[in-house]
Amino acid sequence: MGGFGRWMGRTVKALLAPALLLGLSGFFVWHAQHGERGLATYQARELELAEARRALAAAREEREAAERRVNALRGQQLDRDQLEERARAMLNLAHPQEIVIPYPPGQRLF
Repeated sequence: MGGFGRWMGRTVKALLAPALLLGLSGFFVWHAQHGERGLATYQARELELAEARRALAAAREEREAAERRVNALRGQQLDRDQLEERARAMLNLAHPQEIVIPYPPGQRLF
């Protein structure tokens, strides 16, 4: 019976290091895929970044359009059409010969 115990002890010692290394490797592989900084999180952040870039581009376009409208109201060469359009929009007025199409509530004109 003593021979079996020694054999078992040697087998356990021989398998202990590879089993620990295999477990440690599995731990790191799992965290590389699913962890806080893993591949799945990286893909989700890339999608968020792409969405944020689209929102930034839309905001820049909106800002540039507003700047063009404001710049048309400045300076020596005042754009009378733009000035009249803004005055009518702010005062909620229309020319008697104009056709007015109301927008649904909550929908922006520009």
